[in-house]
Amino acid sequence: MSAIAQPEVVRDSRSNPVAPRSNTNERLLALDVFRGLTVAGMLLVNNPGTWGAIHPPLAHAAWHGWTPTDLIFPFFLFIVGITTHLSLQSRRARGDSNATLVRQVLRRGALIFLCGLFLSWFPGWTYTAIPDVADPSFLDRVIYRIEHLRILGVLQRIGLAYTIGGLLTLRFAWRAQIVLTAVILLGYWALMTLVPVPGTGQIGAALLDEPGLVLSAWVDRAVLGEAHLYSGTKTWDPEGLLSTLPAVGTVLLGALTGAWLAQRERSLGDRLAAMFAVGAILMVVGTCWGWVFPINKGLWTSSYVLLAGGMASVMLATCLWLIDGLGIRGWTRFFVVYGINPLVAFLGSGLMARLIGGMIVWETDTGRTSLQAFIYREMFAPWFAPKNASLLFAIAFVVLWYGILSLMHKRGIVVKL
Repeated sequence: MSAIAQPEVVRDSRSNPVAPRSNTNERLLALDVFRGLTVAGMLLVNNPGTWGAIHPPLAHAAWHGWTPTDLIFPFFLFIVGITTHLSLQSRRARGDSNATLVRQVLRRGALIFLCGLFLSWFPGWTYTAIPDVADPSFLDRVIYRIEHLRILGVLQRIGLAYTIGGLLTLRFAWRAQIVLTAVILLGYWALMTLVPVPGTGQIGAALLDEPGLVLSAWVDRAVLGEAHLYSGTKTWDPEGLLSTLPAVGTVLLGALTGAWLAQRERSLGDRLAAMFAVGAILMVVGTCWGWVFPINKGLWTSSYVLLAGGMASVMLATCLWLIDGLGIRGWTRFFVVYGINPLVAFLGSGLMARLIGGMIVWETDTGRTSLQAFIYREMFAPWFAPKNASLLFAIAFVVLWYGILSLMHKRGIVVKL
């Protein structure tokens, strides 16, 4: 990470994250817990022992529809919106000018995007076979990696959605943010369904079942080029340009939730009741909208934004109710450890997965094998059914990273951009 940006390393003053605190800090604890649950879930679904054996809830929906796995990314963007509002309001209260806040948002968004680009580029050369090149040199591998670098991705989408959402949050009050969210979601629906897709002779509504033919896929190919799209899909990118617009809507829903949580003159009960009620309404509206604009993570459809945003509101309200309302905190430590260092967890686990899954390889009697395949085959596969073995490998990966993050937590180290 130091190759692209020097992170800010600070000492965490919270020596005991599960001890009782004031109302304000407990809300932050619940947010840490929700964020930690989301990040741990992301590591769990991203790192199975083998992609050939996965329990259905831990896999993404094939296209339309959703699974629990499809909720992880929008949950994180929802949390980004909450923390964006709280952070900007805090800095405003201490006297930072709008110009200073704009610079902060632009700087942080750019660094998040660059971190994602670094993860896509790592290790700087391709370590697999190059088509039509029998014996590639190291320079060939470096050039091929650059020519086929995936430009967008998870962190890149977070950076872009955070930047746009943060600037909109700075500029507009909460009522205007509601209108903007509605305009973004309705506008995206119109674009994806009513606009003719170039080269097809059909409007988008007729092509929603074809991932490579929808308008967002055409935009990805036209702007980025096929060589710079996600290799698993080839003709479109699941974190593409056009579908980043409704992702901004997810951030704005989070920002609105953050504004509501900041209403200290209202009782916790009132705030929780509203979060549960609004969450339920969003889920119902999103489900109904899905009948005409299918719930789809790959397209980040407007119906998907509302469904996932509603579930995020209910999940966070549940955390607040348990922690603030009932004072049940003994279960929080595991998730707090993940929640206070999400960037380290995501970047570090991504680099480790690439190392053990594709870079650390050797020849065996049956061909080349990776360190991950060896561990899975020797330690998990002989003892359990394939799907359970794959799940246990993923759980072990999550526990390993809990140990790494727990050590950082004990030393009070938090890495921020």
